[in-house]
Amino acid sequence: MEIKRKPFQGVLNILSFNRHFYVVGLAVLALIIISHGLIRWSDFLFWLIVASFIYGLIMPLIISAYVYDFSGYYDFHWLKNCQVADSSTNQILNINAGFDETSFIIKNHFPKSDLKVFDFYNAKQHTEPAIIRARKVSLIYPDTQQIKSNLIPVKDKSVDIIFLLSAAHEIRLHHEKVQFLKECHRICKPDGKVIMIEHLRDFPNFLAFSIGFTHFFSRSTWKNAFEQAGFVTFQETKFTPFMSIFTCTP
Repeated sequence: MEIKRKPFQGVLNILSFNRHFYVVGLAVLALIIISHGLIRWSDFLFWLIVASFIYGLIMPLIISAYVYDFSGYYDFHWLKNCQVADSSTNQILNINAGFDETSFIIKNHFPKSDLKVFDFYNAKQHTEPAIIRARKVSLIYPDTQQIKSNLIPVKDKSVDIIFLLSAAHEIRLHHEKVQFLKECHRICKPDGKVIMIEHLRDFPNFLAFSIGFTHFFSRSTWKNAFEQAGFVTFQETKFTPFMSIFTCTP
């Protein structure tokens, strides 16, 4: 199945899934503008606050358009640097948090391989409003299986590639992340690998998303989680200044 993305689909998704943030932000901005007309206070401070609010509302959309609509993220050309091959003997997993835009694309890139798709979304633990809305419009790959983050129903040392594409950060608790990655380690073949793509809690993403960058985790947090899970390599390649590709082997 070929998936054709609509123009600006990435940024439209961000607007749709995070509309609560924009509604509140615009409401607060309107109150600030009204208050400036009713109460005498510094023009410099007023324009500084207005500019900050506009920046905080517009910049995430610009960066999201760049990353998700113009960088080639969904073309998967970045896979060339991950040294992965298609084979009839390969077992590939794509694990998501309830919003799946990549499984059909992965299958197109690996037509010979056996692809299984798992969804670890837990309504009680993963409570972000954005992911709840995203699930309502997500494509469902055939035979997608709902799982718990601490139990992947696959045999030990049987998987060649595990894709975690902009999903693992939805596991908010560190001990849950470690347990999830331990499961990934358990099912990976000795020469298998986990390929994870994430925004990081770093300075470029702070400039892009302001306070929203706290939704992501730092490189050191991920490195620590992978090491605690037993992985021996943790290699990072930047895909745009705002996203990182991590390739980890057991």
